[in-house]
Amino acid sequence: MPQMGSLFFPRSPGSSESAQCQSSHRMQTLSDFINRVRRLAGLRKEDIYHNLRIPDQFQTAKDDINIVILTGHGVFCIDVKHWRGTVSAHNQNWHVQVKEEDQHFTNTCIEQIEDPIKALMTKTANLSGHLKRNGVSLRESLFFTRVVFLSPECELNEELRKRKELVTFEQIDDFLRSFREGYVAWISDALTPSWISGHFSYRQMESVREVLGKVGTWDLVRLHCGEQLKGDYRGCQYIALNRQETDTLEFSRAKMLSSNSLWALLGHPPQVTVKLYRRGSRGWLGKSINATATIPSNTFVIFRISGEEADTKIPADTIHSVTLSM
Repeated sequence: MPQMGSLFFPRSPGSSESAQCQSSHRMQTLSDFINRVRRLAGLRKEDIYHNLRIPDQFQTAKDDINIVILTGHGVFCIDVKHWRGTVSAHNQNWHVQVKEEDQHFTNTCIEQIEDPIKALMTKTANLSGHLKRNGVSLRESLFFTRVVFLSPECELNEELRKRKELVTFEQIDDFLRSFREGYVAWISDALTPSWISGHFSYRQMESVREVLGKVGTWDLVRLHCGEQLKGDYRGCQYIALNRQETDTLEFSRAKMLSSNSLWALLGHPPQVTVKLYRRGSRGWLGKSINATATIPSNTFVIFRISGEEADTKIPADTIHSVTLSM
């Protein structure tokens, strides 16, 4: 059979990572990678932040940085990519070339994507500005940007392999181990003024932690089918809550068929119980409950999924829980 010629399907730069790249072979989820960071880098949990949504100078746009790592050497801002295929840079955009081979033909899909290094540098500058507005002014040299490619099927061309901001699949473990600092280095930082060592002082690190701890992330909806959606929780008709006081909504479908049947005979839809858990409270008996509400199962939770331009209505009886960011 003759081979069909390669097909070129350009994508607009604004689409960022389109369905082809996002639906690629995923060796690791972001959560898996964060666990890998903790294991290999030897860092404390409070020095690793994920999905921080940093406001720009106008306090409007909030692009998220996948991972922010705080060390004595500086602030590392990391975005992770699940791309596969051959990656190359062309002017202001990058191309990701993916070949799909079948028995009879080969298709080549080339997607145009915004330069991820430039995008991350913009978000890092916004982080620096956000810290400064909150009283923590740091030198530009204390911020580092890295784009990490998690798929072994992602190949950078020769030009991109020279970029120090890029970490390929084969380099990940060495990159993470480079964060490990010996006991002598920590003692040295403690005894040497930061303006001499060029590193963070302990006081600066505590100030940065305090600001980063207040930066919001994404809200997360977990469905009973196991799917997770990140975005912004907009509200629910029968539930009033204070985000500062509540961090989790747990949805429970009624298990007693008899009570559901009786409720239906009376002309009412089945019910869903929603427990609102108090933010930050965790004792030996678990988190404490702020309030409990019983709502019709056909009630919709309004949620703006990340990347979507319109709100989504999610039936309450399909939801397992909603985790609210600050």
